[in-house]
Amino acid sequence: MYGENHMRSISTLFICFLFSTFLIAQKKNKTKRYDNSTFNHNHSSFIQGVKDTPGNYSVARLWNEVLLEAIRNDFARPTVHARNLFHTAVALYDSWALYDDNAKPYLIGNTLNGINNVLNPFSTTEDKKEAQLATLSYAAYRVLSERFKNSPGAEESLQEFDLLMDELGYDINFSSVDYSSGSPEALGNYIAQTILDYGKEDQSNEASLYNNRYYIPVNPPLRLTVESTDTEIVDPNRWQPLSFRTFIDQSGNEITASIPAFLGAEWGSVFPFSLSQEDKTVLEREQTAYDVYLDPGAPPQLDVTEASNLNEIYKWNFSLVSIWSSQLDPKDGVMWDISPRSIGNIDIASIPESFADYDQFYNLLEGGDISKGHEMNPITGNPYDIQMVPRADYARVLAEFWADGPDSETPPGHWFTILNYVSDHPLFKKKFNGNGEVLDSLEWDVKSYFILGGAMHDAAIAAWSIKGWYDYVRPISAIRYMAELGQSTNEGLPNFHVGGIPLIDGFIEQIKEGDPLSGIDNENVGKIKLYAWKGHDFITSAETDVAGVGWILASKWWPYQRPSFVTPPFAGYVSGHSTFSRAAAEVMTLITGDEFFPGGMGEFVAKKDEFLVFEKGPSMDVTLQWATYRDASDQTSLSRVWGGIHPPADDLPGRIIGEKIGVDAYNFALPYFSKESVSDASINIFPNPVINQEVFIKTSEVINVVEIFDLNGRFIKKTIPEKDAFNEKYRIEFSQNLRSGVYILKVDNVSKLIIIKN
Repeated sequence: MYGENHMRSISTLFICFLFSTFLIAQKKNKTKRYDNSTFNHNHSSFIQGVKDTPGNYSVARLWNEVLLEAIRNDFARPTVHARNLFHTAVALYDSWALYDDNAKPYLIGNTLNGINNVLNPFSTTEDKKEAQLATLSYAAYRVLSERFKNSPGAEESLQEFDLLMDELGYDINFSSVDYSSGSPEALGNYIAQTILDYGKEDQSNEASLYNNRYYIPVNPPLRLTVESTDTEIVDPNRWQPLSFRTFIDQSGNEITASIPAFLGAEWGSVFPFSLSQEDKTVLEREQTAYDVYLDPGAPPQLDVTEASNLNEIYKWNFSLVSIWSSQLDPKDGVMWDISPRSIGNIDIASIPESFADYDQFYNLLEGGDISKGHEMNPITGNPYDIQMVPRADYARVLAEFWADGPDSETPPGHWFTILNYVSDHPLFKKKFNGNGEVLDSLEWDVKSYFILGGAMHDAAIAAWSIKGWYDYVRPISAIRYMAELGQSTNEGLPNFHVGGIPLIDGFIEQIKEGDPLSGIDNENVGKIKLYAWKGHDFITSAETDVAGVGWILASKWWPYQRPSFVTPPFAGYVSGHSTFSRAAAEVMTLITGDEFFPGGMGEFVAKKDEFLVFEKGPSMDVTLQWATYRDASDQTSLSRVWGGIHPPADDLPGRIIGEKIGVDAYNFALPYFSKESVSDASINIFPNPVINQEVFIKTSEVINVVEIFDLNGRFIKKTIPEKDAFNEKYRIEFSQNLRSGVYILKVDNVSKLIIIKN
């Protein structure tokens, strides 16, 4: 490993693939990333080492790494970068697939969303492997160079792209797209141009820098330099912009606008990957149509004129966020076991269907959820070691780790670092879905990036389609607004209001005379105070100070975020983190064929007094640990509640939507890996994934025989299906207990891919 002085160089980002390196690197000062001469030297030697070492990191991996670094240098735009990750993955995958005997490309040569992406017959006399790598590199280079040319870090990013091409031995000045002569370089340029042209038509509004066309917020901005007033919110159920003196996004870029606009309010119109028309609902507001995918229905609403059960659900959700911020003081003496022995292992089926039942999932006063943990590590056969740490350290580290900021690759990019971490693990074998032969690094990377990229793109479209339509309020606005109205617990107490915040002893109370917060002239008597994280007024130096927890005016409540950021500039419902992470967890589970991290555990160490950014901490070393990918995803979701960004109502619907997106993206991608006929619409197989070893086939044709093969074409079983009692469908029951995985079901002469989940 290179010396410490090279920690932020791109060569270290290539070499140090361990999870901790990525996140520690993110904490460095963004203004001075590395010395150019050092960067050039290290980058060159590493790339040469990769080229000369058989079985080492693939060229696709190198392009993914420079993409992640370019995202860190760009504005923090989860939607835009989910799209960049996906389109780059398409460039890599299609370039590889055109040379593969079995695979077929996704975009090139196909018609998608009404756009015909032409591919004329192509052949080359060059070595197939070398041609494949050249096509792949030119395609990725052209896509990335175009997408990041206007980035605030464009100078660094474009230099990195150029350097990688140079070290791979390719001429960046070769720009021809005429591949008729058999030039793999020209083919790569053509693939890139096709993807870029497709992007101009995909409804992302890239030409206008992805700005909204018609969305306008209904609420005036919350001025963060003054206390709330009762005139600042028109509708407490809708998103409120924030007004800053200086706004710095999660990647550390200063934004010139003092009132950041809603990012991606109309992203539901963007062309998806696997999301279908059946997933979409078109809704209209103020004569404007919004495309909404996987609509979960409206979030809890606050009625300020009349008491209702919905009012109480709204109040419970946002009060919980305030109460959980009281758990961020490491001096409170509360210790938790944060190992997989105690945390994780939540079945998504246990998520309540009704907002009214969310109090059965989250612990309002103590924090956390219904995690039951894992009895033992299934890989080692031993119990997980207990790890006792202050609850406050755990919660604070979670809030910063999963926030991906500052200096961030954004949530979808974060999951690509997790994928790369898993791919590099010494115990991991690159068998697709855990079956068959070990794939070479290039094939593993292009396939896994393709699926994960598609899932992240769909997660952004679905989550932001819901955000744009429901336009839901964030905790900082809801908590301050309810407290400004008063209390809603007791009509006999002062400042009662039906829309006010509920009083909870020890956490949410009214200020009385003699209270330290009553004010010089008792001007605050009767107002609401919160026992919560005290905020940035109590931090002079991030290296020495901890704000701690105490009683504060509700109008001074802050999320556990930087004062120059506070809350992401878009609506809360549903949580993007929950949607991205659960979709990614499902993809990781399916492509690896195992729900557990290699070795039964993934982890990241946050060093004592080094990890936290805007206050000192943690007070001891904290090792975040996850037995499964879903455990990591669920931890991501809780981090946003402790961080003051989301209430529970934003979280759980995102998890449910993310699960569907991840599985659907995986199923949608599989047919591209085989030239088998897998799309015959006359045969419908359900359920898929298959549960309980039973599957039904509905078709108008007569079925004589069904054969089952694994993905490598190995024969497993032959059976004659039986018609059901109503003669409407065929039923197959597998007599042997097939392990979870992907299989080919051959119905006479038609092949279909199925997933078996045990």
